[in-house]
Amino acid sequence: MNFDLTDEQNLIRETVRDFAEREIKPRARELDEEAEFSPDLTKQIGELGLFGMNLPEKYGGQGLDTLSYIIAVEEIARIDGSQAATLAAHNSLGIFPLYAYGTEKQKMKYLPQLCTGEGLWSFGLTEPGAGSDSRGSKTTAVLDGDEWVINGSKIFITNGSVDISKGCTVQAVSSNENGKKVFSTILVEKGTPGFTAKSMHGKMMWRASDTAELFFDDVRVPKENLLGKVGEGSHIMLHTLDGGRLSIGAMGLGAAQGAFELALAYANERKQFGKPISKFQINAFKLADMALKIELARNLLYKACWLKDNDRPYSKEAAMSKLYCSEIAKEVADEAVQIHGGYGLMKDYDVERFYRDQRLLQIGEGTSEIQRLVISRLIGC
Repeated sequence: MNFDLTDEQNLIRETVRDFAEREIKPRARELDEEAEFSPDLTKQIGELGLFGMNLPEKYGGQGLDTLSYIIAVEEIARIDGSQAATLAAHNSLGIFPLYAYGTEKQKMKYLPQLCTGEGLWSFGLTEPGAGSDSRGSKTTAVLDGDEWVINGSKIFITNGSVDISKGCTVQAVSSNENGKKVFSTILVEKGTPGFTAKSMHGKMMWRASDTAELFFDDVRVPKENLLGKVGEGSHIMLHTLDGGRLSIGAMGLGAAQGAFELALAYANERKQFGKPISKFQINAFKLADMALKIELARNLLYKACWLKDNDRPYSKEAAMSKLYCSEIAKEVADEAVQIHGGYGLMKDYDVERFYRDQRLLQIGEGTSEIQRLVISRLIGC
């Protein structure tokens, strides 16, 4: 086994870390407080080449491997969960299904503009009554001549409602040639009559990322906007979530790393009873356990990426990575706040934001309970 990163992967880590500390960190607290999405930071992320990292250059990408992308998400999440959410959702949920299932015409139309940071694409799966039960979707798509007519709504959709949002891949109930009800995925562009998006406010976490409700009222799009084939919608969505689990795992890993570093720095600076609190065994052991969990999480996530990059089955490891990294982010952030004591509960300290931001990770893109269900099935239960 070789655990060394390539020179290119190390350079990506250094470059993204420098960008995150220099450009994102000074603004993260204010953007969180104001619940403000930042188009200019998103554009800078695009200029850095982090959108479409895995795509071939012909579509505007960098042609890099999965691990390189995961390292980039990890480094952004080490500083700010909101910007990491924008990056991860756009790449894994917005760009990936277009690339994996789109026609050449669809790819050339959408992908180049989505790699620059000037446009975002969203993933319309979750509905008010269909969360973990993705097949409970009520949004419908009826073929009327050469057009799909879509009615319904989606909720908790990342990157769905800001000015630079370009459209959404929507799962809807349709009918196949035999009249049987099936799920299909359809591309709906922003500005299409009847398609409206509303930003959701009052969030506890990821306050500087965009979360939207989407509404479809007799929305008509061309028949050619079908992504994949009729009836492939559920497969497309679930396959997309496999890769998305890796990016959520990276967000958990990055959040844990960031919270740990804040706790370690504070423990070395804060003095009680005449010495730094890191010298007390109870705190030293907390920090040791945090470092241990982060190391285990990183090894598991990177192995899952290695499997994917080597065309091996990786669904089980992706679910395990998402589950473990999410749970470790929760545990590490909690202990980081404990080490900060009362100061950890104040917004003046970044660890407070990390504590809030990590909470989404056990819910989004498949809850921890659903990950355990997926894993149990894959091990033969």
